[in-house]
Amino acid sequence: MTMPEPPVVRIAMWSGPRNISTAMMRSFENRPDTAVVDEPLYAYYLRVTGLQHPGRDDILRSQSDDWRVVTGELTGPVPRGRRIYYQKQMTHHLLPEVGRDWLAQVTNVFLIRDPAAVVASYARVRGEPELEDLGFPQQVEIFRRTADRLGSPPPVLDAADVLSAPESLLTQLCVRLELPFDDRMLTWPAGSRESDGVWGPHWYGAVEASTGFAEPRAGVPTVPDRLADLVERCQPFYDELAPHRLRPDDS
Repeated sequence: MTMPEPPVVRIAMWSGPRNISTAMMRSFENRPDTAVVDEPLYAYYLRVTGLQHPGRDDILRSQSDDWRVVTGELTGPVPRGRRIYYQKQMTHHLLPEVGRDWLAQVTNVFLIRDPAAVVASYARVRGEPELEDLGFPQQVEIFRRTADRLGSPPPVLDAADVLSAPESLLTQLCVRLELPFDDRMLTWPAGSRESDGVWGPHWYGAVEASTGFAEPRAGVPTVPDRLADLVERCQPFYDELAPHRLRPDDS
């Protein structure tokens, strides 16, 4: 008797900037059963907002800037006939006018990070972020929408937990996703990937040099005084999702 094909799993990993989102994409891409896509709504976001990010023109040429086309691809056939489609998504790219119905056709997972660490990191590379630039409100909106539809909280990972215990957290995530854990998710070859967005040369230097998850940073993040209020504004959004996170000692 021929066994039925396992179902396709489309994972939308929702993160704000200055997180470990690219390392997570590397982790899943190292599975032989997984195809990945890197920030598919970025071109749309840049066109609508008019923001001048590094490599803007190249980004606009590299992707569709029509959210309907993009979300159709995200919910359509998986590239290269793979079973798992890992979608690295930035929460702030999901602008208000983007339809939300397609979210019910993917498995939404949430990657969070302490706001002080996010703001400190962002300030070092991009200067003066606003609340909407960091994606905290948008992440909570998607989380609430998903939890209401499912009747229970979807999976949440905290970057600090992943870095401190990657095997435990990824194993638990795979259980939640009904996937077999693959220890190839813990290490990967250094270098760039064809799947990286064209913005990679501007942002991915550390990830390209990596061969696995980095050790967690010690100490308290140094937030410029002028941005302390921004951390306070982000904190309630982080605090709403943090109690639902998978924990290293739960495995």
